[in-house]
Amino acid sequence: MVRLSERVLALKPSATLAIDAKAKSLKDQGVDVINLSVGEPDFDTPETIKDACIRALKEGFTKYVATPGILSLREAICQKIKTDYGFEYKVDEVIVTTGAKQAIYNLLLALVNPGDEVLILSPYWVSYPEMVLCAGGVPKIVPSSFIKRFEPSLDDIKKAMSPRTVGIILNSPSNPTGLIYSQSFFRDLAEFLRSNNLWVISDDIYDKLRFDLKKPENILSTDPGLRDKVFLVNGVSKTYAMTGWRIGWALGPREVISACAKIQGQSTSHATSFAQKGAEAALKLSDEVVMDMVRTFTRRAELLTQELHKIQELEFIPPQGAFYFFVKVSAYYGKVSPTGKRIVNSISLADYLLEEAKVAIVPGIAFGEDDFIRISFALSEGALLEACKRIREALSKLS
Repeated sequence: MVRLSERVLALKPSATLAIDAKAKSLKDQGVDVINLSVGEPDFDTPETIKDACIRALKEGFTKYVATPGILSLREAICQKIKTDYGFEYKVDEVIVTTGAKQAIYNLLLALVNPGDEVLILSPYWVSYPEMVLCAGGVPKIVPSSFIKRFEPSLDDIKKAMSPRTVGIILNSPSNPTGLIYSQSFFRDLAEFLRSNNLWVISDDIYDKLRFDLKKPENILSTDPGLRDKVFLVNGVSKTYAMTGWRIGWALGPREVISACAKIQGQSTSHATSFAQKGAEAALKLSDEVVMDMVRTFTRRAELLTQELHKIQELEFIPPQGAFYFFVKVSAYYGKVSPTGKRIVNSISLADYLLEEAKVAIVPGIAFGEDDFIRISFALSEGALLEACKRIREALSKLS
């Protein structure tokens, strides 16, 4: 029998992808499932972007391209980051990747040695700890609290530190909370990072999906002096409804980006050539295309806020961006379903809602917080209203 590596044996499957697959499988069987687990916009990719890709295909743009990405796309990324943030980057400080996920993974492989610790703020995107482990590092989870809007204190960060700590991963607006870190948090954290010589991966994949319609911001906006230690990760998946296109990127100091290109050259080589042409077209679109989507998400967030408030034992902080609610459901733990199953954690509650209400959500334990569930509102208002009705009825049956 072939022996699997210790690395893969220690690896957990993506909880969000697993639940999404289960929900889709039930749908394929004819079950009327409302899928609130999926982390992708329900909008179609804009036609202009599709046309650019089709044109590239027709013109024979189907061959190998440079490992860091086609020059015109990297130029467009530099221009976009200048327009959105005011940061100046050169094309050799950019690498195009197969989605933002690969950008993060490349960076971790380039920056982490065996035993190095990487700070991850809870609640966190499900893949951060697993990618750190794959890179040979040790994920150190920094706790936060619902009461403090999931912004950890510097004391909590200091407690998680050790001489082996090398960096930190940030994500704002956050998956799973939909919250945006405050300026005061960024200021305090920037000073701490500077004094402790830590690098930062800033996962900005939801940066333009903010309901206040302000320009995107991250820790580098607060302290541009950290530029030689900050790596900006983004992509077209969320902002332009291009999840399946798998185009992301990372920006940062030239020597590290060059190392990422070396890693990528021995793995995927480069992101799909003609998809890069579509991404280039996306970055040249008017921001009004994105704002239309943001306004729709804003309305849905307001609708869900109203509907979820009708279920008295649920607690949540209305999101400020992205398309997720992180809902505290621990008041239902210890209760029993009509079939006699006891609800003991977020997994059993998620299973109950899928079985009883035919609504798929993600258990909070996948994000490091077992008292919560994540609800995606990347669905129509009608579907969201029906889902809330089903959830309310299913929860009322618990005793």
